[in-house]
Amino acid sequence: MVEEKENVASGNTAAGQETVSKKGAKKLAKAAKKAEQKAETAAAIAADDATGDKAVDHAAARYGLSEMIQSKDKRSEREFLLVPELSKHVDKGLFWVRGRVHTTRAKGKQCFLVLRQQSSTVQCILAVGDVISKQMIKFAGNIPKESIIDIQAKPIAVPIKIESCTEQFVELSVEQLFVISQAKPQLPLQIEDAARPENPDDAEGLNIRVNQDTRLDNRVLDLRTPANQAIFRLEAGVCRLFRDILTDKGFTEIHTPKIISAASEGGANVFTVSYFKESAYLAQSPQLYKQMAIAADFDKVFTVGAVFRAEDSNTHRHLTEFVGLDLEMAFKYHYHEVLHTIGNTFTAIFKGLRDNYSREIEAVGQQYKVDAFKFLEPPLILQFSEGVAMLREAGVETGDEEDLSTPNEKLLGRLVKAKYDTDFYILDKFPLAIRPFYTMPDPNNPIYSNSYDMFMRGEEILSGAQRIHDPEYLMERAKHHGIDTTKIAAYIESFRYGCPPHAGGGIGMERVVMLYLGLDNIRKTSMFPRDPKRLTP
Repeated sequence: MVEEKENVASGNTAAGQETVSKKGAKKLAKAAKKAEQKAETAAAIAADDATGDKAVDHAAARYGLSEMIQSKDKRSEREFLLVPELSKHVDKGLFWVRGRVHTTRAKGKQCFLVLRQQSSTVQCILAVGDVISKQMIKFAGNIPKESIIDIQAKPIAVPIKIESCTEQFVELSVEQLFVISQAKPQLPLQIEDAARPENPDDAEGLNIRVNQDTRLDNRVLDLRTPANQAIFRLEAGVCRLFRDILTDKGFTEIHTPKIISAASEGGANVFTVSYFKESAYLAQSPQLYKQMAIAADFDKVFTVGAVFRAEDSNTHRHLTEFVGLDLEMAFKYHYHEVLHTIGNTFTAIFKGLRDNYSREIEAVGQQYKVDAFKFLEPPLILQFSEGVAMLREAGVETGDEEDLSTPNEKLLGRLVKAKYDTDFYILDKFPLAIRPFYTMPDPNNPIYSNSYDMFMRGEEILSGAQRIHDPEYLMERAKHHGIDTTKIAAYIESFRYGCPPHAGGGIGMERVVMLYLGLDNIRKTSMFPRDPKRLTP
């Protein structure tokens, strides 16, 4: 029996050895195949080397990742050009250009790269030759989009118009390329997608869209689109025109406190801040200080600065922080002296935008539907009661002393546009009950006041009035509105030393740009918007 078991065991051992040998053979075959593949790869590499692809890189010094710029040297010998200037330098030699990689595509022995500077783009060509190597082509093709690069290139004229770039009759023949700042390979949004024209008729959703939250969460990328570049240059234009126009009219720019002891507009829509052992507020407007400047004999003043409103309002036109363009002016006999000054200032701003920012308006129009803004000279002025009558004729029930709701504002704007063909108009003589405590009542009708609003495309963009400059009357009106006069004592006291009659108004800068362009949301015209749901970035 023992012998029989030994024979069985020896048989099992032989079978096991045979199985092992088969497995070993398979492993050996796989190893041999891998070795053969490696040999083929090595042969291919050697063949490639022979043709120069993996040979000594003759362009090695002409491309790569640049050292971080830490201001070690000035390199004043490098002459940099702006993309819009390239057409002036065709066939005039080599120049340096810095910009972002908008798109890149390597194909065979060539690489097509689109370089972007803000809203300007130009096509760049790299082709294998005496200057460019295959390795340089591969490197250029792998640069992540939005990376910042320096290129040295020759501007050359092209026989066929380049439709995809703003520079359509010139391209750059690249000889050197260095990455100055490399972007992440994966971007949270693509600039091409964020810049696509909006198509409200695209019912099937085939038009790729980047939603508003994605845009605002990644605002730095979103701001790089041509439309956004144009929008915020237009905003700068509004502020510049506002300053220049009023300065030419004899106004002085002032700067007012943003931390104040009492709500400047009254009411509860203020942000409270801790101020040492007391509470203070962020200014709802520079109103009180503009008036104090008039009492201080500055006669005509304006200010440009942040305004804060703690309104829990999530609408298309409200922000909790915005830029206020405010002005105040002494007058001789009638507050219309000021009303006409403000109306004519708006007209001058509209003309300035139309005449000096047509390129930016066109760029916005490439992405959003922009209808030309219409206005009259001089501006149209209607009485509040006339506006109410127009609404009633259109079937709207509204009271004589009610404020205009947003839907009624928009409807009235459409009615005015249909009747007078203007997107801008002034509504005068608002009901006293709906205006702030410092508003001068109408001496001829106690229901109304010497106050006015101004509208663009049916939405309010300025609220203003004649202010009460008599201290006793001001005290009376403040108490009527339930305002603690001890907290505005310095304001009231300033009128006890003599103050000329005056009027003014406050403008929301972001709203002006939104409505001038006909955009649908104020967040499109706020660089880093603040609303009840957004505090970052």
